[in-house]
Amino acid sequence: MGCCPGRCALIFVCTFQLVTALEQQVFDFLGCQWAPILATFVHIVMVILELLGTIQYWPRYIVVYAVWAAIWVTWNVFIICFYLEVGGLSKDSELLTFSLSWHWSWWREHGLGCLCEEPEAGLGPPDGPALGPGVGCVLEHGYAEALHSALQIQLALVGFIYGCYMVSVFTEEEDSCLHK
Repeated sequence: MGCCPGRCALIFVCTFQLVTALEQQVFDFLGCQWAPILATFVHIVMVILELLGTIQYWPRYIVVYAVWAAIWVTWNVFIICFYLEVGGLSKDSELLTFSLSWHWSWWREHGLGCLCEEPEAGLGPPDGPALGPGVGCVLEHGYAEALHSALQIQLALVGFIYGCYMVSVFTEEEDSCLHK
C-alpha cells in the first residue's frame, strides 16, 4: 500500500498540526490559560483521530475531524478577537483562566525582547507574585497569541480540505470494490 499524494499531504499536515498544537499547549500551561488548555487538548485528540483515520483508511474518523476543524477555526477566531480586543473583549479579563488564577498569556510576561516590571508592593495577587506586562517587547503578547491562532486556522483549513478529499477518495475506492 503506497501513499497517494493526498494521503501523504494529509499525514504531513496532521503531523505539523500536532507539533504546533503541542507547542501551543505548553505555552497555555505556562500561562495557566485553562480554556485554551482544554480546547487544545481536544484538538490534539481530534488530530490524532484524523491521523489514525488517514493511516487506517477509516473515513469516519476523518469526517469527525472535519466537523471539529470548523469548531477549531471558530475557537481560534474568538482567540484572535479576544487578544486584539475586538467587540468589547478585553485581553486583561480572566475569561480564559475561568477566574481561577491571576495569570495571563505567557507571552505577556516573557515575550521576545520584553523587560518585565515587578508589581508594586501590596498590589500583586494574593496567591503569589505575578509579573506585570513586559515593556519594550518586539512583539506585543496579543499579537503573538493572534499569530499562533492564525497558524492554527490555516492548518485546520488545509487539514479540512485534504480530509474532505481523502474521504471522497476512500469512499470511491469502497464503491469500486463493492461493484466488482
